[in-house]
Amino acid sequence: MHAMLIETESTPNPATLKFLPGRAVMETGTRDFASPEEAEASPLASALFTLGDVTGVFFGRDFVSVTIAPGAEWADTKPDVLGIMMDHFLADMPLFHPASAAGFSVPGEDEGGFADDPADADIIDQIKELIETRVRPAVANDGGDIIYRGFDKGNVYLKMQGACAGCPSSTATLKNGIESLLKHYVPEVTAVHAV
Repeated sequence: MHAMLIETESTPNPATLKFLPGRAVMETGTRDFASPEEAEASPLASALFTLGDVTGVFFGRDFVSVTIAPGAEWADTKPDVLGIMMDHFLADMPLFHPASAAGFSVPGEDEGGFADDPADADIIDQIKELIETRVRPAVANDGGDIIYRGFDKGNVYLKMQGACAGCPSSTATLKNGIESLLKHYVPEVTAVHAV
């Protein structure tokens, strides 16, 4: 048994903590689990939901962020979460059940996004590029992710995941920060919406 240090970091959402196992979690993409049913694809996410107070699990590139229910205390839950993660990573268990390999599609590409107009292809490429290079790295620091969902008549639709989805500040951050960034580089953008 190797000793393993899992670091924890707070996020802007007090209900969400980031756990850094010191190794890659997801090689590509991210995964968000908002219910025990969704978590069935992953032994680690399922185990975390069995704690009862856990309401959300999010896998990032090198972290797992965990969200607990209103009224639950991290002081009570954190040792259990750490125990489950230690067992998981020390045993080198797979993050997903082999049967769920289909779950590796890149999130957001096929989850009922908005139909993009082919005439807007250049604008959409610019928006996606900005989200990849400017927005997602910033949001990842807070233990979340933002996924492009569509562009229609000047409106950009984005989905918030992980720590970003639940924090009261996220809508304001989204509106102000991302909207002004996108408008600055892509004059065709008039507004940004969280879906």
